[in-house]
Amino acid sequence: MADKNGFLLRIITPDRVFYENQVDMVEFNTTEGEVGILPGHIPMTVIVKPGVLCIGEPEGEKLAALHAGFAEILPEGVTILAEVIEWPGEIDESRAVAAKERAEGRLQDKTPDTDIARAETALQRAIVRIQALK
Repeated sequence: MADKNGFLLRIITPDRVFYENQVDMVEFNTTEGEVGILPGHIPMTVIVKPGVLCIGEPEGEKLAALHAGFAEILPEGVTILAEVIEWPGEIDESRAVAAKERAEGRLQDKTPDTDIARAETALQRAIVRIQALK
């Protein structure tokens, strides 16, 4: 049975506890697709894929740019171990746009020494940062 008071969401990075609070819901991307978590969710673990994380609090929604990590989902709470996550206020839009343009340029470069996987990852991160700002 779902708890009417929500559940505990903890987001931890190597540098800090990014977020810790009772929430009504959380949505984020995984390698299996987008998931929405409500109180009482079935237990599972997932691999986080770059995307905009949406936190539902009683006061409203909060968004963040979530880049990679793992999540443990239990009926009483969710813990996300994130490599990188940023609030919109921590993102420099001009840097994100420039990073997107650089990554797109590297992907168009057909020389053998181009690291396609690295360029694709940089492009995904830049796009997520830009989306989180909107």
